[in-house]
Amino acid sequence: MAKHIEVRDLNIYYGSFRAVRDVSMTIHPCAITALIGPSGCGKSTYLRALNRMHELVPAARVEGEVVMDDQDLYAPGMDPVEVRKHVGMVFQRPNPFPTMSVYDNVAAGLRLNHRRMRKSEMDDIVEESLRGANLWEEVKDRLDKPGSGLSGGQQQRLCIARAIAVKPDVLLMDEPCSALDPISTHAIEDLMAGLKENYTIVIVTHNMQQAARVSNYTGFFNIGGTGEPGELVEIDETPKIFSTPAHTSTEEYISGRFG
Repeated sequence: MAKHIEVRDLNIYYGSFRAVRDVSMTIHPCAITALIGPSGCGKSTYLRALNRMHELVPAARVEGEVVMDDQDLYAPGMDPVEVRKHVGMVFQRPNPFPTMSVYDNVAAGLRLNHRRMRKSEMDDIVEESLRGANLWEEVKDRLDKPGSGLSGGQQQRLCIARAIAVKPDVLLMDEPCSALDPISTHAIEDLMAGLKENYTIVIVTHNMQQAARVSNYTGFFNIGGTGEPGELVEIDETPKIFSTPAHTSTEEYISGRFG
């Protein structure tokens, strides 16, 4: 079930360095929120903080709140592994487990979560997830073949199937199409449009046209200079950001004057 997320005064640090400063935003359920901005402005760092993956970097920490349906994901005693069951991640480059079959790639998260189930139940979830990722018809006769043998676009959809198999509430996507050709990119964008009916989706993209095409809301991040923390300049409904943004820097970035 898609979840509403409220981010309040989020600061993200690596050691003493503050990478992201004072970000507050509402992330709406059953919608796609795109994060845009120049390289190095903290978009991906912020995205990873939404499911506490940035904590995997030594000395990383956050201040502030990420509240999902009244539950602060950074509250004392909150298990990061439990957070990641509800907030899934799809990375920039397709990363299927290379020695695993297509079937086992999709089932991996279920097995890691120690869910014991009948083979028939597992089969149903694998098929449902591959159908959800618009991949079933292409792989149903090669489920026992290595996932690494698929094309780049198919591998990315396989990774999406793996992410949705554990029934998360939120999907984070870090430039999911940057390594793909235009046809595969179109397939992923079509898939995102369908997935948002059941998930809260947040994507990072450097592709302005993609943000305009697929997202309902767009947030623009920027950075004051080298060594400065990234900041959220503004966030609004996507048509407004691309037609009448509130800040000059947003308009300059979207029109290609920098970044």
